[in-house]
Amino acid sequence: MEEQLFFKKLNNLCTSKEIFYFLSSMEVMSDTMASGALQRICEVEVDDNGLKNPGLLENEVFRALCFQFEFESSKLSNTGLLNALQALIKLRIDPQSTLMTSLLLESQERLGRGQLNAENLCALGESLLELEDPSCVTLEQIVNHMQERDIERWSPREIVTVYKILQVTVREGKQCQNLLNRLNGVTLRTVSQLSPNFLSVILNSLVILCQTQAVPLVTALCKHSVKHVPYFTDHELVIVLEAFLYFGQKVQIFTEALERHVPKSISTMHPQTVSKVMQYCCKKMILSKPIFDAVAEAFISNADRLTNDQIAAYIIPFGTLNYLPPSASSLFRKLETVLHTCLRYFQPHTLLNLLHSCVLIQRYPINFLPKIFSPYFLQKLQAQPPGLNRVAMSQLTQLFLTVTLECPFYKGPKLLSKYQVKAFPTFHSSPDVHLFKRVKTGLLYLLKKRIYFASEVSTPYFYVVDIEIKLDEEGFVLPATQLEEVHRRIALCVDGRNRFCAHSHHLLGEEAIKQRHLQLLGYKVVQIPFFEIESLQNTRKMADYLHKKIFPSTYGLRA
Repeated sequence: MEEQLFFKKLNNLCTSKEIFYFLSSMEVMSDTMASGALQRICEVEVDDNGLKNPGLLENEVFRALCFQFEFESSKLSNTGLLNALQALIKLRIDPQSTLMTSLLLESQERLGRGQLNAENLCALGESLLELEDPSCVTLEQIVNHMQERDIERWSPREIVTVYKILQVTVREGKQCQNLLNRLNGVTLRTVSQLSPNFLSVILNSLVILCQTQAVPLVTALCKHSVKHVPYFTDHELVIVLEAFLYFGQKVQIFTEALERHVPKSISTMHPQTVSKVMQYCCKKMILSKPIFDAVAEAFISNADRLTNDQIAAYIIPFGTLNYLPPSASSLFRKLETVLHTCLRYFQPHTLLNLLHSCVLIQRYPINFLPKIFSPYFLQKLQAQPPGLNRVAMSQLTQLFLTVTLECPFYKGPKLLSKYQVKAFPTFHSSPDVHLFKRVKTGLLYLLKKRIYFASEVSTPYFYVVDIEIKLDEEGFVLPATQLEEVHRRIALCVDGRNRFCAHSHHLLGEEAIKQRHLQLLGYKVVQIPFFEIESLQNTRKMADYLHKKIFPSTYGLRA
C-alpha cells in the first residue's frame, strides 16, 4: 500500500524540483521506489534533445539516490537494479563512471547466473541498446536466455527487444537467419497486438535486417499500420513510410488514412515528416489532392523555416505528378521569394531537380536560369556526385528546350550543346509492350501497309515519338520514309499505366511536358491512353477507334 501511494503521488509531479522535494520528505524508500523516482525524473526532464536541465545531476537528493545504487547494487532487487540502470542511461550518466560500472557489472553477473526473468531480460537488453557501444557478448547472452523460454509464448515486448538486439549483432557479422525465420513467424501471429511504437520498431528492424523474403509478415504489418496512422509519432511515421518504400508496399487504405491524417495534423508535424510523406507519394506515383493541397498551404506559411532539402522535398512532387493546387499562384510566389534569399546555398543537383520540376507544370524559373546555364554552376554540378550524368543532362536540356519553346522572351545565357543530350531517356516512360503491339496491329489493319507509320521515332528535338504518321498537304498518308512534301506530322502517344499517376487517368509531369512540347514543335498529338483501349476486344474495333481518334473528320482513307 505504501508503494502504491508513493507512485500515485510521484506520477502527479511534473518537475524535478517537485520530485526532489517529495523524495526529501520520505524517511525510507525501497529500491523499487527509488528507481521509480529516477524513471519519473527521466520522463519530465529528458526529451528528444537530451537532458533539459543538466544542473539536476548536482542536486543533493539525486546524488544520494545514486550513492545508494552504487554501493548497494548487490542488495538491489532485479526490478530496482534494472529500472535504475535504464533511467541513468537515459539521463546520460557517464557509462565509465563507478556508478554505471557497478550497475552494469551486477546486471551481467545476474544474467550469467540465470537470475533474470523475461521482463528483466527485456529491460537489460533495452538499456544496453541505449549505450553507444553495447557489448555484443552480453546481448547474445540475453537472446540465448530468452530462447530457453518457448518462443511461441514471447510477449510483444520480448519480440521487439530481440529484433533490436539482432540489428546490433548482425552488424557485427553474426549469422542469425534461422532465429529470424522463427521470430518472423511468431511475430506474424501477434501483429494485431502491436502498439504503434512496437510496429514501427519491427518494420525498421526488418528493413535493417534486409528481410525481403518475409512477405507475409511485412504485408500484415503494413496493413495493421493503417489503424495506427493517427497515433504514430513523427519519428514512427517516417520509419513506417521508409519501410513501405523499401518493401515496395502500396496499400490503398493506408493512403486513405494518410489523406485523413495529414491535412488536419500538418500544422504540428515536423517538416521532415511532411517531406517523407511527399517522398512516399512521389515514389509511389500517388497523387493525393488532400495531402498536396495541405502541403502547399504549409509551404506558404512555413517555407522560411525549412531547410533547402525540405523545400525541394515539398515542391518536386507537384511537378513529378503534374499537379497545381488551388493555391498555386501563392505557392510559387513564395518559392521564388525563398529562392531569391537562399539560392546560393542549394546543392547543385537539388537545385536542378527543383527547377526542372517547376517547368513540368509550366512554372518557369526565368530569373534563375542564367545561374543554371552558367559555366560555374555546370562545373559545380559536374564536381558533385553523381556528376553530369544522363539524368542531369536531360534535365538541363529540357529546361533549355522549355524556355526556347515556351518563353521566347528569355534572352539570358543558352545551354551549350556539349551539355545537351541527343535524346531524352525513356526508361521511366517507355511504351507498354502489350498495348503498343495492339495499337500497331490496329494501325496496320487501318492503313493496310506497314510502310505508312513508323514506331519509336527519334526527333531532332530530343523526344522519341511512339508512333509517327506523315500527311501531305491534302491530308493523305505518306510512307514513313518519305522526306519531301510532308505537310503534317501526327505523333501517337501510346500511354500505358506507367505514364499516369497511380489509380488515375492523370498524366505524369514528364509525359505532359513531352506532349506539350511536341504540339509546340508542330506535331498533331494524339493521345492513346490505356483506359480507352483496354476494353476493345478485337483488331477491327481497335482500327475503328484509331480511325476516329486520328482522322476524326474523314470516314475513308486513301494511300
